[in-house]
Amino acid sequence: MKMKKITFLLFGLLLIGSPGVEASVKINKVKVEAPFSMSKIKTPDFEKSREYLITDFGAVKGDKTKTSQAIEKAISEANKAGGGTVIIPEGEWLTKKLHFKSNVNLHLSEGAVLLFSDNPNDYLPAVHTTWEGLECYNYSPLIYAYKCKNVAITGKGEVKAKMDNWRRWAGRPAAHMNSLKNLYYWAFENKPAYERNMVNDSSNLRPQFIQFNRCENILIEDVKVTNSPFWTVHLYLSKNIIVRNIKVYAHGHNNDGIDPEMSQNILIENCTFDQGDDAIALKSGRSPEGWRSKTPTKNVVVRNCTVKNGHQLVAIGSELSGGIENIYVSNCTVAENAKMFHLVFIKTNERMGGYVKNIFVENVKGGKMDFGVLGIETDVLYQWRNLVPTIEKRLTPIRNINLTNIAATNVRFVSRVLGQKELQVKNVNLTNVKADTVRSEKHIHENLLGFSEK
Repeated sequence: MKMKKITFLLFGLLLIGSPGVEASVKINKVKVEAPFSMSKIKTPDFEKSREYLITDFGAVKGDKTKTSQAIEKAISEANKAGGGTVIIPEGEWLTKKLHFKSNVNLHLSEGAVLLFSDNPNDYLPAVHTTWEGLECYNYSPLIYAYKCKNVAITGKGEVKAKMDNWRRWAGRPAAHMNSLKNLYYWAFENKPAYERNMVNDSSNLRPQFIQFNRCENILIEDVKVTNSPFWTVHLYLSKNIIVRNIKVYAHGHNNDGIDPEMSQNILIENCTFDQGDDAIALKSGRSPEGWRSKTPTKNVVVRNCTVKNGHQLVAIGSELSGGIENIYVSNCTVAENAKMFHLVFIKTNERMGGYVKNIFVENVKGGKMDFGVLGIETDVLYQWRNLVPTIEKRLTPIRNINLTNIAATNVRFVSRVLGQKELQVKNVNLTNVKADTVRSEKHIHENLLGFSEK
């Protein structure tokens, strides 16, 4: 009897006082209003989790190796304990790659700068990632989470990428283009991703800054993200995501702000974007990658965001082979002096297939557009046009595009829809969509079936 009491007491202490249980992660469920049915978003809450200060694990300012090792150790300890917050304190901390584990919050204290090296060797060994919608093994994203659950990046601090080497990689020499060609053919051959090695002397496929790959329950809140080798925040094959109050500043090549790709149940709110490409770029894989996965980007809400610079407020495609549906963008503002192409741009081509449907954009203000408020184009191929042939032709059905209460100051056109004869775009609805000045035709439409303007 006495032994049973002791055993029970020890078990009780483990439940009450062990670091693992004490630091476990609470899951909140956030309801998001949208013009379509959307499940509550599961989001991790680390408010009561244990803290792991990187200096306790040997981090030293200016010492890339020691700081990188310290972050890795702190992440491992937080994960082993069942959950915890890894603290980056005030000051600048030079580091190599950062790999998440489940139940970990990376917290940037106010005044903290986590500065990522631009030495490609610091992002080896290669990891399972993607390049423009094609899976491969490439240099690790600077911040990388693979098959993780309950992960977060929070705090008033900053993650920043050194850029000198990545800028040199941003050109498209012959060797780089040949690597893209190989990747395209390997995808059609269904070659396993681990055999598609892009780490060599010539491919120069720049890594994403932040990539959540096949993850669940993600929170990115308050942080500033500065510079990026490639896409800035890439949400890939993941679900239950909140991105809130972040500031993106990235003016390198292909610097989209946030790229949700084959990901679902997402809220992006109160963010500020100042980047060299699209602010929000919705994607779902290129050709066979999207067709095989059959995982659309779906149920995405973007609200109360500000764009200071960028190509589009919202771009859909051109990688959309898995399909894109149920997108709601509201109460966003584009700065008057921003250099923008469109507010909303849907782009695809004869190789993509997939589909686009149920897009809702309302209460958006913009300034001068190089092109217009809405653009839909079905022959956008960029560098791929002459690089590789069309192996399998699949057109993209596009339907139910709805814009309401949109104002711009100066546009070439309000809407331009360039559909295909074989598959017309269907049901484009504009309600109170206005521009102070229209420099050319107000509406330019080809192969559009069902257009309303109120």
